[in-house]
Amino acid sequence: MSILPLATVRRPLARAATMLLLGLSLGACSNGFDFFHKNDVAPDEPADRLYNEGLYYLNSEHKPRDAVKKFEEVDRQHPYSDWSRKALLMAAYSYYQSGEYDECVSAAQRYITLHPGTADAAYAQFLIGSSYYDQIPDITRDQAQTEKALNALQEVIRKYPDSEYATNAKQKLQVANDQLAGKEMEVGRYYLDKHDYTGAINRFKVVVTKYQTTRQVEEALERLTEAYMALGITGEAETAAAVLGHNFPDSPWYKNAYQLVKSGGHEPLENKGSWISKAFRKIGLS
Repeated sequence: MSILPLATVRRPLARAATMLLLGLSLGACSNGFDFFHKNDVAPDEPADRLYNEGLYYLNSEHKPRDAVKKFEEVDRQHPYSDWSRKALLMAAYSYYQSGEYDECVSAAQRYITLHPGTADAAYAQFLIGSSYYDQIPDITRDQAQTEKALNALQEVIRKYPDSEYATNAKQKLQVANDQLAGKEMEVGRYYLDKHDYTGAINRFKVVVTKYQTTRQVEEALERLTEAYMALGITGEAETAAAVLGHNFPDSPWYKNAYQLVKSGGHEPLENKGSWISKAFRKIGLS
């Protein structure tokens, strides 16, 4: 016969109620057993001791998983204390250090839900973004994780613009944007090789309009020149080449675009009514 362990019951009234219920239901089987033995339940450890043990494992021993156990024990034994709040954030960081990103995100999101107004909420949000960022896959694969990283890092900048994490978030955001732009370029090149010029233009257009601050935009403008020249839409080809030359005059991609336009008997010439010209004027690049 098994008896429900009492180590998880924290408060005397709850313990007494549980044991009373057990006594009523299992009285015939528990004859002679002392439910109130003082050694049945281990005493809670001080919160600061558990917390510092977690820090020791994290900093000195480099054992983030052991640190997590200590920090989570703080929350279990002292759920409404300030130590519990600190331990929850450190548990999230420890999960991040051990590469358990899903667990890190879960703990950090819980921290933000419970303590949204604290100064450390910015760091919790940054941990979420960093967890997704560290999982950004190769450009040939699905970029769902990159999108998650992008959204989470944007939250850091939007909600906590003056925090010390906003600058780092912007740097990671640039890399994530470049990754997404690279994915669009990969698909666009595929369509271009298949002579599906309309499909290619649609992909390169995303880069020019949505990711024009990334390093991919130079090639996107050159590829647009290629696709429009192939379709005989020379006005747009001229504009793509002109905008590329105006913003990136030393780019090797501009040299290619210039030669393409010249080979067709045209000159790089910007049409201010073109969507390409409007896209760049929108942020003041052209």
